[in-house]
Amino acid sequence: MNKKLLSWIILIVLSLVWGSSFILMKQGLKAYTSDEVAALRITIASIFMMPFLIKHYNQLNFRKDLKGLVLMGVFGSLIPAFLFTKAETQISSSLTGMLNALTPMFTVIVGVLWFKQKLNQRQLLGVIVGFLGAIALVTLGDGKNDQTTNIIYSLLVALATICYAISVNGIGVYLSETNSIAATVWSFLIIGPIAAIYLFGFTDVIDHTQASPQGIKSLGFISILAIFGSALSIIVYNNLIKMAGTVFAASSTYLIPVAAIAWGLNDGETVTVFQLLAILVIIGGIWIINSSPRIKNDKTLTD
Repeated sequence: MNKKLLSWIILIVLSLVWGSSFILMKQGLKAYTSDEVAALRITIASIFMMPFLIKHYNQLNFRKDLKGLVLMGVFGSLIPAFLFTKAETQISSSLTGMLNALTPMFTVIVGVLWFKQKLNQRQLLGVIVGFLGAIALVTLGDGKNDQTTNIIYSLLVALATICYAISVNGIGVYLSETNSIAATVWSFLIIGPIAAIYLFGFTDVIDHTQASPQGIKSLGFISILAIFGSALSIIVYNNLIKMAGTVFAASSTYLIPVAAIAWGLNDGETVTVFQLLAILVIIGGIWIINSSPRIKNDKTLTD
């Protein structure tokens, strides 16, 4: 299959999977606290990945790859899991999914500030346009809370997208020649014990599972989220970064809001015309960034 076509197919599938993750978090929150949902997600994903260790345990150079693995695990999975679920205690899953579209813009910014990558004028314009849309989206909120609450919890989502941007750039810089499955397995083995210790040592997850009428059902949704939205999708996502570059991979956020909005509407959430216009502005900014010409002989974000 043509490499470019395969990249687009992977991008669309990932977008649909990750776009569905916000409603799965919401379902998990019916029985568990936000911290429990996040810790369960990471713990289950880590357990799921362990059998892959048999084949891939020796396919890494830890001295060389450790920094990338930590960035990938901590910033690509662990921290965002807690930030997203905490945000969804106050804002809708559809708004959370729409704000997730900030990832490509922060990917550009982190690449420039941390990894010394080049920023051209068109990318700068795209970042500005995207942030204008983000400001409008945060200000509009979702009608559930007052403006201050909307802004505070929307900023948690923005912080999660910054974490994703750090992870995306870290994978591109430090793990570009590393086996994707091995990298994913080891990144989860790094963060899995942290999540499990917190889950069983500092939360009431067992009591909530047994006492809540929604306990088993919510656990099932979280398991789907962990296996498909975390473990398997990250393996595929790492391959996509290698195939098509960091910004193209981060552009899965083109379609993530569409899936998130569809699930939100199906669950009775309200999405206003003004919110849709704001997300279109953000997507317009992403399009401007991705349509930027490549700079030859430099390690740019479009490589």
